[in-house]
Amino acid sequence: QVQLVESGGGLVQPGGSLRLSCAASGFTLDYYAIGWFRQAPGKEREGVSCINISDGTTYYTDSVKGRFTISRDNAKSTVSLQMNSLKPEDTAVYYCTAAPFRCSSWYLNGADIGSWGQGTQVTVFS
Repeated sequence: QVQLVESGGGLVQPGGSLRLSCAASGFTLDYYAIGWFRQAPGKEREGVSCINISDGTTYYTDSVKGRFTISRDNAKSTVSLQMNSLKPEDTAVYYCTAAPFRCSSWYLNGADIGSWGQGTQVTVFS
């Protein structure tokens, strides 16, 4: 059974940084991509970034390119999202996801993602 547990959310001022982590268990990570989605109140869910566990290739939505970095630690079965230069519009609940297909723009569409974590709140405020 796939389990995804997020941690690392919190409050930060604009320009600050946070690091989210996702601990994955219950499946063989090598055959999966892990991704991050977010949803702000009153807004649609948005795919943020994903990574292929097998080769480390990544994909980012345009709004976070150059600011966010996704990485994997295969030994610890953990995927992290380093978020720098945070903006108020980054405020949302962030969800870790897993799916047995390649990370790509399609992955960040979210339509076929079967496994979701419980979410962690990120709030960027002045």
